[in-house]
Amino acid sequence: MSHTDPSPRPVLDVWCELQCPDCRTALGDLRALRDRFQDALEIRLRHFPLERHGHAHAAAQAAEEAIAQGRGWPFVEAVLERTEELGTRGEPVLVEVARELGLDAEEMDTALVDGRHILIVDADQAEGKAIGVTGTPTYVIGGERLDGGKSQEGLRERVEEIAARLLAERS
Repeated sequence: MSHTDPSPRPVLDVWCELQCPDCRTALGDLRALRDRFQDALEIRLRHFPLERHGHAHAAAQAAEEAIAQGRGWPFVEAVLERTEELGTRGEPVLVEVARELGLDAEEMDTALVDGRHILIVDADQAEGKAIGVTGTPTYVIGGERLDGGKSQEGLRERVEEIAARLLAERS
């Protein structure tokens, strides 16, 4: 007796960087999307550290370590709430946030030193460039790219429209 797998749930890729004030502004939209769609929509963090933000690459690696430790989004949100502090103090902020969230802060520190997550971050960045991401936040859903780096006006509504359509097509 075979059973067919249900089609995979729609994916929203959020190209983000953790030293970016615009990404912090987007937190409210991300929370609203998560509340509305719950598990029906997979929201994936994709890394796009910008050159001008000196600690963004380390923060992306730290986010991957937090994901490995099972607390990816809580870590991302906590770091985004402290973008200015990250800008001035750098990596110690990442380790502090890990400790505050009950993650293994020593392991976080080690991950930043040994660079175990660099390849994931660099691969994301390369893929982002390849599909035309130029700034953050940028959303990609259902083959459509929505650039929030310039304005986030109406973006959440657009994402909700596309997600609702994709979900309707599956049922």
